[in-house]
Amino acid sequence: MIKNLILIIFFMNLGSVSNPSEEKIYFDIVRNNKVIGSLKATRTIKDSKIHYQSSTTIETKIIKDIRVNYKYDVTFEAELLEKSNVNITVNENPHAKTVTEWEDDSYQVVKNGKNENIINDSISYSTVQMYFKEPVNINTCYSEQNGSFNTIIAMGNHTYKKVNSKENENIYYYDMGILKKATIDGGLIKFEIVASNKQ
Repeated sequence: MIKNLILIIFFMNLGSVSNPSEEKIYFDIVRNNKVIGSLKATRTIKDSKIHYQSSTTIETKIIKDIRVNYKYDVTFEAELLEKSNVNITVNENPHAKTVTEWEDDSYQVVKNGKNENIINDSISYSTVQMYFKEPVNINTCYSEQNGSFNTIIAMGNHTYKKVNSKENENIYYYDMGILKKATIDGGLIKFEIVASNKQ
């Protein structure tokens, strides 16, 4: 009887270890005080793997109507980037695709089907993680979209500036470790992301 009970508890605990935990967060995309889109990000933890997904849709007018979709699919294992896949469409047409994947002893960066770069440094923090984790004592951030490293500058009061390779600056504002707002220079347009209470 006791042996059976121990076995049942063991298998129950085994099941709970492998069950993934999931966290979802939502942001409104705001430009000129008007909501022009939405961002949904998901973090799923299972064993030593953390899987991030984010989907952003922006609808606005720059000379003509434009609809941009950003989809991120990023996996970390043992706190290091394993693979990231970024797809961007404009008006439902493919615009850019960047894949970063660990192979043997380095990362291979492929942009739009062409080998772009090889990165020998380990990657432990990337852009998608900024939605979930305040970059305390972190000064570089890997851009899954551009396949390059960005600089993070702590500005005090839980505010951080992220500067990319084109010198575009994004400012991130945290409260109690949670991202509340960010101002984004997307090159083509500038906008804010603001935490939403959506579930």
